[in-house]
Amino acid sequence: MNGRILVAGIGNIFFGDDAFGVEVVRELMRRPLPDAVCVKDFGIRSYDLAYAIMDGYEATILIDAAPRGKPPGTLYLIEPDLDGIGRPGNIDAHRMDPVGVLQLVRTLGGRPGNLYLVGCEPGVLETDEISLSPSVRAAVPQAVEMVVLLAGRLLNENPTPTALTGA
Repeated sequence: MNGRILVAGIGNIFFGDDAFGVEVVRELMRRPLPDAVCVKDFGIRSYDLAYAIMDGYEATILIDAAPRGKPPGTLYLIEPDLDGIGRPGNIDAHRMDPVGVLQLVRTLGGRPGNLYLVGCEPGVLETDEISLSPSVRAAVPQAVEMVVLLAGRLLNENPTPTALTGA
């Protein structure tokens, strides 16, 4: 692959572990990455993410909390089935729903290209806590490494030790 990659952190920083994607992106922004990799914090801005996905990226890596029933802090690499996303319902501009974003992209005539989700099993959602739980916080560095390695693989590059360590 010789195209550009969008790395999108999503989530609500006011809802505990829902901020996982935002925290991973903050760490990624501190690292040297290839010029073809664009890292952005989208938070809960679903329309912004939909339009960014349609901006000619060959691949998009979404980073988000992903409840799947495993212990908090468990990481997942998921390649969503884009054929099963259906048509959009009502899209809320103040709430991030990745499936709704992908439906909007399709409705607007876009195609997301290759799509990946780096997800983390949350422990605490929708709380008054404005920080990650300890188990999810501990998963952030592992998720950063997962994204760096995935982006390197997608770009057909072998990440250098500098890119992996942030040195």
